[in-house]
Amino acid sequence: MALASVETPSGKGAGDENFPVGSWLLPAELRPQVAVYYAFARAIDDIADNPELAPQDKIDRLSRFDAALGSAESDGPGLEKATALRLCLAENGISTARGSDLVAAFKQDAVKLRYRNWEELLGYCRLSANPVGQFLLDLHGEDPSGYAASDALCTALQVLNHLQDCQDDYHALDRVYLPLDWLETEGLDVTVLDAEASPPGLRRVLDLCLDRVDGLLTEARLLPGQLRSSRLAMESAVIVKLATRLTRHLREGDPLARRVALGKTDFALAGLGGIFGVQIQRLFGKPQTTGRTK
Repeated sequence: MALASVETPSGKGAGDENFPVGSWLLPAELRPQVAVYYAFARAIDDIADNPELAPQDKIDRLSRFDAALGSAESDGPGLEKATALRLCLAENGISTARGSDLVAAFKQDAVKLRYRNWEELLGYCRLSANPVGQFLLDLHGEDPSGYAASDALCTALQVLNHLQDCQDDYHALDRVYLPLDWLETEGLDVTVLDAEASPPGLRRVLDLCLDRVDGLLTEARLLPGQLRSSRLAMESAVIVKLATRLTRHLREGDPLARRVALGKTDFALAGLGGIFGVQIQRLFGKPQTTGRTK
């Protein structure tokens, strides 16, 4: 493998994501660091999701990213995004675990195609999703006490993404994130994802996942009020509202029959509701004051 060919770009960017990435709501001086983190995450995600790479090839490429994230001695052509993130994390006093956990998750994606139960899926989300929110809190100098609500939000977003893409993930990568024990309870196996529409049993499994997402979002709604940064609080409030709306769309729609996604109206209403909700709370309520200002 040539050094310059470590990455396998898919062509996806921040505009292809379900939820805002480094939006204008965040402080302008911190957006470049968010862009560095996203570029690293996008690069390793593309490797893990490349259907043309063998599992061991994926792991080898991801290991090289991880090595460059941990030490300058492993820098080299094709690993610039790992180098940039290592420098960014060091400059801001943030643990390299925010990047290496993502690598561990995508290595898992290379070899693990099924999840036995909800708890096992949550374990994957702890690596694949939660570090993103933790990075943002660390970057803004927030108190670690906010991790719990942030983790709940990030896990909810990850599960919603899995539900949206459940058929595509199965067909393209033979990867299924639906808990197998819930499918088995309904007398189903993963081949149900070949259907053109969800049968009643699969609909119950999807709704059970969404019930768990609702529980996660209940905890996630505490996050904006725990943050010192008003801009990060508004960003998180908007994302919580977008996740709530997507949950509703997935209950009303069928991801096997057609793509279930957020629309312009969802973004507009969630944006207004999240921004003004935080402003009102901070005008008339008493926001948390833990953490350091940054």
